[in-house]
Amino acid sequence: MANHPHQDPETPNLHGGGHDHTGQHFHGRHQHHSNGPVSLLIGFVKHSHAELDVINSAVDTSRAGMRALKISVVGLGLTALIQILVVSLSGSIALLSESIHNFSDVLTALPLGIAFILGRKKADAHYTYGYGRAEDLAGIFIILIISVSTLIALYESILRLIHPQEIHQIPLVIFAGFVGFAGNEAVAIYRIRIGRKIGSAALTADGLHARSDGLASLSVVVGAIGAALGFEYADPVASLVIGIAIIGVLREAARDIYRRLMDSVDPRLVDKVKEVLASTPGIEGIGAVRIRWIGHDLRAEADILSDSELSLVESHRISEEAHHRLLHEIPRLSEAVIHTSPKYKSGDSAHLNIAHHFPERSDD
Repeated sequence: MANHPHQDPETPNLHGGGHDHTGQHFHGRHQHHSNGPVSLLIGFVKHSHAELDVINSAVDTSRAGMRALKISVVGLGLTALIQILVVSLSGSIALLSESIHNFSDVLTALPLGIAFILGRKKADAHYTYGYGRAEDLAGIFIILIISVSTLIALYESILRLIHPQEIHQIPLVIFAGFVGFAGNEAVAIYRIRIGRKIGSAALTADGLHARSDGLASLSVVVGAIGAALGFEYADPVASLVIGIAIIGVLREAARDIYRRLMDSVDPRLVDKVKEVLASTPGIEGIGAVRIRWIGHDLRAEADILSDSELSLVESHRISEEAHHRLLHEIPRLSEAVIHTSPKYKSGDSAHLNIAHHFPERSDD
């Protein structure tokens, strides 16, 4: 998926064309489960490329995520090592705070890498939807790691405010601050681009965190300049500013992970599914539409209505056409279940026996 700077990481690209931007497109081998002419439940896995293609797609996205982690870990690791070396020479607490955050970024790669590997596993009898949720769990560990590193940095900053110390090698501190900005921004651009391309909220959030660290590195530069001008508290104050900035990013990252865990999607995505269904010939009404993320892919459920006088074969054809259109028009959609019900001209309901269980399901 192309990098859209203002796009919600939870939302696939909804531009026309319908294919996801990884070059993969999922058609299905349709599995028909019919309960009679008045109700048809249609699910799918694949219909022309076999189940192996789904597995290969999961492996491809996992490999892309792992490659992004490896490259960014090397970049951040080198950045942090340079900064720690300068800290040992200068005593800058602001630079120490920034170095701690860079090392924490390196640590967040571990749970995320494990999640990418788990995500390659096939669904089984215990985990019938697969192991994609492992990445969301990794997101929780990422939030915890960022939180702990922020608390440590804030604690060190407060101690330095209470017991101020002179910093040395100010030109080196300024240099290390710019190195931190350049290293973090490069990693941020790469992680965000890959995260959005493969639909990884955790990787995208980690990229946003790296971007905030890069901006915080500029605070190190400001603190060093302030110290050079004789402001005794410039360095610890800059460190506090870094900590506060990271708290803001932490809040946004936690929100994104929470939404993924709670099966939140952008309402525009639901509207797009309804639009595709409404444009399908033969569909006379749309009921509930549900969409959720499972790992890097979307899964959808939809209730539709068609003429009660149609045969089972005709109703099935309409559902399959809707199904096929959804696969083309909804990026990153890997599986869908479409429930077809008859629309009676007399006003009768097709769901009298279960209506009290599903009050949201309507035949109107």
